[in-house]
Amino acid sequence: MQRFIGQLTGVRAVAATWVMLYHYQAVLASIGLLIPVVHDFLRVGRLGVDLFFALSGFILTHTYLTKLGPGFSWSKSRHFLWLRLARIYPVHFVMLNVAGIAVVAQAKFGGADAASRDWLNPTDYLKQVLLIHEWGPNPQRGWNFPAWSLSMEWLAYLIFPLLVLLLFRFHRKLPTSAIAAAWGVVLLPLLIYGIAYGGDPYYISDWGSTLRILTEFTAGALTYLVVERFWNQTEQGPRPRVERLATTLSVALPVVIVLGSVLLGRVSSLQWSTSDLPDTPNAADLPPKWHLILVPLLIAWIGSLALSSRGVSKFLSTDKLILGGFISFSLYMTHTVWYGLWRAAMKVVGISGGPLYAIGAVGLFVGAFVIAWLMWRFIEEPAREWMRSRSGERSKPVEELAIEGT
Repeated sequence: MQRFIGQLTGVRAVAATWVMLYHYQAVLASIGLLIPVVHDFLRVGRLGVDLFFALSGFILTHTYLTKLGPGFSWSKSRHFLWLRLARIYPVHFVMLNVAGIAVVAQAKFGGADAASRDWLNPTDYLKQVLLIHEWGPNPQRGWNFPAWSLSMEWLAYLIFPLLVLLLFRFHRKLPTSAIAAAWGVVLLPLLIYGIAYGGDPYYISDWGSTLRILTEFTAGALTYLVVERFWNQTEQGPRPRVERLATTLSVALPVVIVLGSVLLGRVSSLQWSTSDLPDTPNAADLPPKWHLILVPLLIAWIGSLALSSRGVSKFLSTDKLILGGFISFSLYMTHTVWYGLWRAAMKVVGISGGPLYAIGAVGLFVGAFVIAWLMWRFIEEPAREWMRSRSGERSKPVEELAIEGT
């Protein structure tokens, strides 16, 4: 059976929670938990999506390198794409419609102007259904806006059956040093864009989203090629000194990332201001400029975790973290709609501060995970198992069979 990398499933829980807390910063500030260092780290919490992109490249290469890499096959490519749709589409479609209903309900009962949302139209809905809404130089986000990353993932999936042909030949013919050099070359355009582009704090415009997925997904795939070389050094896996170094890096890299986020958050010239973005009243809460320079550290962290079985990797491989990884996609897809409903409910009952607000905040965070579990348990998994069975695959994917020991 294929190797199950439990710690990388645990990382999915970390990534989704990081993104969720990034969106919930205002609540944390209201209850006094958004202290300076925490604020600096959460301001770059959108990088949790970049971590997902790289993880996707790593795991898909791990799973399909020898299945799709030797030669192109239309039937195998179609099968691959169907399985990827089974992974992302059921929750996407449900939340797309839930978000639309929530917007209309808010307009009807909460006084919000649905007409001001120019994306609330059949054309943009169809783009969302087809997962092409983020394609292009200036994409239109709306509906359930976290789904922008699914549109980018779908683009990567469409390209992957061709990319894996190149990855397979890299794996067979190039030395590890050359693959590592290719890793750096692939990420260079992202770093240049992240430093030089100053028109958008979210790095969406001018093909920013496309650049992020293509570079980070490919870098994650190349990271797997490097890791695979060390996995097979001995019958037991990597040599002890390699695992010791990986274990050290698995601890050191998150520390460097946190310190880097603090440094970026404290350099005045790297902060957005209302003069930069006159239509954004809370520019101080935006991610600092240059925050994409942390992405290579996140991708290197994936590699270090995969080569280690101790310390952070052992923690991320615990049952609770793996369960968190399983529900992470549903958490990512549901947390913003839940946040909007929570804010509307708090407004209706007139709670905006004090002990009752703190109690409500606990309900917000607990509710986000409960809703994610319910979505995973009763929609994501049953729909995915049904779609997988239609293609002749096991109803449960390999990673879940492995963790259950079957």
